[in-house]
Amino acid sequence: MDAYPVADLAGYLSGRWRLDREIVAASGEPLGRFGGTCDFDAAGDEIVQRERGVLDFGAHRGEATRELRFRLTGPGTADVHFDHGGFFHAVDLTSGTWLATHPCAEDLYRVEYRVLGADHWRHEWTVRGPAKDHVISSAFRRDQRVPSTG
Repeated sequence: MDAYPVADLAGYLSGRWRLDREIVAASGEPLGRFGGTCDFDAAGDEIVQRERGVLDFGAHRGEATRELRFRLTGPGTADVHFDHGGFFHAVDLTSGTWLATHPCAEDLYRVEYRVLGADHWRHEWTVRGPAKDHVISSAFRRDQRVPSTG
């Protein structure tokens, strides 16, 4: 499927999305899954991403949240930061696809973004290193029950 270019990142992401995430070992063994919502709220030069849902990981099952901040660097581009302010990675969805990396101690996180349409996008993190060896696949679908703010 061809990628869907995003000229206005804040306008595209703004609103509520359904988020389904799978975590799979490099061997293919399922490790966990997350299901919930992801809200993107644009304010000025920043988009705040807030995830909320249920995480099943091994014997653990419970509520999980995460917040990231997209600091806009252009119409379709941003630098993504953790909630504590540290830099995570850059993203440029003007072509509808993007590859980036993030070193974490001795492990390396590599992400591929793919925008599939006006209401559907994905990213897949491949994590390799001495402490981790797995793939995290996330699918985002616009929640049609909640009007988009963008």
